[in-house]
Amino acid sequence: MELVLGLAFARGLVTVSERPVIAIFGPTASGKSAVAGAVAELLQGEFVSADAMQVYRDLPILTNQSPARLVGIWSLDHEASVGEYAELAHEAIDEILARGRTPIVVGGTGLYLRAALAEIALPPAPEPGARERWQQTYDELGPEQAHALLAERDPAAAAVVHANDRRRVVRALELGEIGSSLAPADSRLWNAEMRHPTLVFGLELTREVLDTRIEERTRAMFERGVQKEVQRALTQPLSTTAHKVMGLSEVAELEPEQAIEQLAARTRRYAAYQRKWMRRIPELVSVNANRSPKEVADEIVEVARTRKRLPAPRAV
Repeated sequence: MELVLGLAFARGLVTVSERPVIAIFGPTASGKSAVAGAVAELLQGEFVSADAMQVYRDLPILTNQSPARLVGIWSLDHEASVGEYAELAHEAIDEILARGRTPIVVGGTGLYLRAALAEIALPPAPEPGARERWQQTYDELGPEQAHALLAERDPAAAAVVHANDRRRVVRALELGEIGSSLAPADSRLWNAEMRHPTLVFGLELTREVLDTRIEERTRAMFERGVQKEVQRALTQPLSTTAHKVMGLSEVAELEPEQAIEQLAARTRRYAAYQRKWMRRIPELVSVNANRSPKEVADEIVEVARTRKRLPAPRAV
């Protein structure tokens, strides 16, 4: 595959100046997938998912899956990692470019989007048995004492991790043991360096409109049978990362109306976090998403054609 890609670029079959990567980010329920589909129609593009939960099979309703690269690629017992995802995303983007098409990276998981578009430094994996040992230490010492131990070993990491966050305190301790740190040397969530020339578009909606969409989508999940989907999924072994799929516990444990209420509230909080994250992306092009996907896509394509060399949109 690498040889094929290299020959394609060397022979001029595709140049990054002709086909930039288009990235679409936005809060959940902002219509990213529909917009990406419309952009793909206009630009002969293919889209690549940058969503940490859509990588799992067997939860298409709960995770709002749509046809895209890197959707449903792992079973629920697979421990997902940003590093593994990044390798697959880079391969997919490069292969799409090599075939003379436009990669459209779409998602709402900020770290996954960044990993797909750029080369990012990831902390090393723990030594065998280290995590279990530090988990035991945390449980024996208790949150405050474990955090105090972290403060002695890595003050910078302790400053950004709460004592009650067991997972991150344990991770910080195991990293400190091998000379690394949970606290990044560069505190910026994002920088402008990309693997290919890239335009990142952010879908903007008012909070009121977004809240309404979240409520409607949550209710639609139950009408489509999300409860049976979750019940089937829970008969399988689940990895620690799969357990984090938003809504899994609410749908499994609560009566439908209560589950809808709590899941919608949790989704609203997550959307607020995504909107804050989006504002930190440098050179983001904000687009009003309170329109039809076609209208939003038309604006994205027009901006892309103005700023980068792109082929003319297809007649539809």
